[in-house]
Amino acid sequence: MENINGIAVVRGEGLILIDTQTALGLIADASYHADSSKIILFKENVAEDFFKLSTGLLGEVLQKFVTYGVKLAIVGDFSKYTSKPLHDFIYESNKGGHIYFVTDEQSAIKKLRE
Repeated sequence: MENINGIAVVRGEGLILIDTQTALGLIADASYHADSSKIILFKENVAEDFFKLSTGLLGEVLQKFVTYGVKLAIVGDFSKYTSKPLHDFIYESNKGGHIYFVTDEQSAIKKLRE
């Protein structure tokens, strides 16, 4: 995890965000190690179940970020998902103030600075 202008950028191999416990660990690590309440995470480090609304994981995990006042940007290509409810969720999230789904790191930085 590195701090880029006050934003914790999480880079790594394998899954980093799997469930609510790993979300809480990520929030704690960003606060402690990067002194940040803003996190950039890459889609390849997020469990695939996260993007299946029927699992309820997306809502549970993102609620932790909102509860703890941590902004999150997930960087990746979300076009492969065909679920209209998921696309609607992504669209609405991007209009809000806490959770963003973006295609590149620069867009993530811009959103988290707003």
